[in-house]
Amino acid sequence: MAVAAGRDDIRPAAGYAGDVTPELAAQWVARGEAVLVDVRSDAEREWVGYVPGGVGLAWKQWPGMALNPGFDEGVRAAVPAGLKAVMLCRSGVRSVAAARRATELGIEAYNILEGFEGNPDEEGHRGRQGGWRFRGLPWKQT
Repeated sequence: MAVAAGRDDIRPAAGYAGDVTPELAAQWVARGEAVLVDVRSDAEREWVGYVPGGVGLAWKQWPGMALNPGFDEGVRAAVPAGLKAVMLCRSGVRSVAAARRATELGIEAYNILEGFEGNPDEEGHRGRQGGWRFRGLPWKQT
């Protein structure tokens, strides 16, 4: 039986509501308390995998990784008033910037630690040391 997560499971952060584990983010989404916003590029979601029910909204666009000019409008549309936003990227870096921006827009936004793939291991491979997929949370690949 899963233990309910509390405020102690939220790590403080500067400029946004905090950092949460993939498991806590998944709980919030499953309970209808949060919207998962996947800020990876369209190509990353297509090639590497995605979270069913998540909102794909790139923070930066491939190629060149330029900031997405439609991010503000997209995140406002994706996250209804009263819900949290949990931001997901590859390893938990771009999602920090996205969480800060969403917070500036008045959204209660969190960064998902470890991201979708986690940090690279000693051989430079991702997906072996953390991340949404590694934690066994729902995902699909096309």
